[in-house]
Amino acid sequence: MAVIDNPRHSRPIDVHRWSEHPEVKALVEGIWDGGYLPDEITGKLAGGKKAKTGPKPKTSFKKQLRVLILDLYVAWLEDPELSIGVSMSVNAWNTNSRYNALHLSKKLIPIIKALVDAELLDFAQGSYAGAAAKGNRTARIRASEKLQAMFREAKFVRDDVTRFEGAEIIILRDAKDAGQRGKEIEYEDTDNAVAMRKELRAYNALLTSAFIDVATLQKPVIQTAKDIEASRVHIHRDNSRTRRVFSRKNWEMNGRFYGGWWQRINDDWRSKIFIDDQPTIEVDFKGLHVAMLYAKAGEEMQGDPYDIPRKGFQAYPKEMVRAIIKQLALTAINAKDKSSAYKAFRDGSSTDFGKTRTNNDLDKFLRGFLDHNPVLEDYLFSDQGIRLMYLDSQITAHVHRHFTEKGVPVLSVHDSYIIDHMKVAELRQVMAEASEAVVGRALPTAIKLPDMPEYAHVSDEELQEHIENRKGIRCQGYVDRVLAYEARTGRVISPI
Repeated sequence: MAVIDNPRHSRPIDVHRWSEHPEVKALVEGIWDGGYLPDEITGKLAGGKKAKTGPKPKTSFKKQLRVLILDLYVAWLEDPELSIGVSMSVNAWNTNSRYNALHLSKKLIPIIKALVDAELLDFAQGSYAGAAAKGNRTARIRASEKLQAMFREAKFVRDDVTRFEGAEIIILRDAKDAGQRGKEIEYEDTDNAVAMRKELRAYNALLTSAFIDVATLQKPVIQTAKDIEASRVHIHRDNSRTRRVFSRKNWEMNGRFYGGWWQRINDDWRSKIFIDDQPTIEVDFKGLHVAMLYAKAGEEMQGDPYDIPRKGFQAYPKEMVRAIIKQLALTAINAKDKSSAYKAFRDGSSTDFGKTRTNNDLDKFLRGFLDHNPVLEDYLFSDQGIRLMYLDSQITAHVHRHFTEKGVPVLSVHDSYIIDHMKVAELRQVMAEASEAVVGRALPTAIKLPDMPEYAHVSDEELQEHIENRKGIRCQGYVDRVLAYEARTGRVISPI
């Protein structure tokens, strides 16, 4: 058993990993019957007789083992050094939770311990340094070299592993703010929750049946930060499923859609996404939350709200001023008070200049923003962000609904949407209709192209040139994945 040197290089266990592939079942059977687990788990006695193991579980222990082995397999494929966080506390396993659709139970704990003893798993003990301490973490497990050898011999591949269709996708979390994970809490279904779940399942089914990839990638992995192992984004249909997350135990706070791998990459990478082997275009709402607040005040936002007059700021580059104004304004809209807003601004700044601004400096920048947008004076430091997120989630739900009914995949990034280049005009029309339905006014939109300033006008000629250039960026690794998709699904999507 190898030592897990970096237990922080990990992710939580996915309790909804699943496969009905016969070779997956054969691998699990081999572990179950191979003497790796004690009789009190397998229920076997000498002579092949079955022992009593207590009340029958909702999901058999063998199927729970299958979930565990499959998640270890996926983690190993993504990165052999990646470990899985798993709680070894019996109180952590609630078989009746709506967030545990396969009903994994506390029986998984002795199964893990037995696999560690059998040297099929590498293991790192969890740690606890007190309530809410940063050093707290669950135990870590990873496929050992012995189990990895079984994976190499196995006659199934990544595309034979998926996620259980019954996994909950409408999430209600506790009093944490959006952006903080918070604790998932149980809830009683309402007609609205049932309707949202039905719509989102249809949307997810459309996304997972489509071919969505980045045409320039030899391998379907994007490193989003240099030399940081945990920053890898893996492109796979399982990572195209989205969930809708509500915050503060309130169905009218947050509500945004999370989970799509395209949400974790920058706009340059997103510009290289192809859907069903067609180049895509991303369309953005201009200053969405600011535009919403203008609409709430009964006014219409004009131009770029962050492009303030130069007077008083001539000492700084124009682009820097705009970036600071945008980050500061949005932080102030989200915050409950000025001190927390300014702290959040400095903590979130990517430059030394931003991190070292005094409160007086930030007052000056914010005053410049308000002089340019006086209607917003009463909306700063009033905890608007999480409520505005709910409104923009309603807009996104409208966009999803329209295109799902037409069988057209559209990828949402909260305030922008990525779609087949031939559907851009329709997308902009639907975005206008959706925003008018939600906030009473059609909000302005802009096409996003790489290397062009935010909200810059894109002419038809510039758009067409971009699309033609994108058609030539397919690499061989991408082409191979297109062909593999066509062979697996029987859908012909490319003239390649």
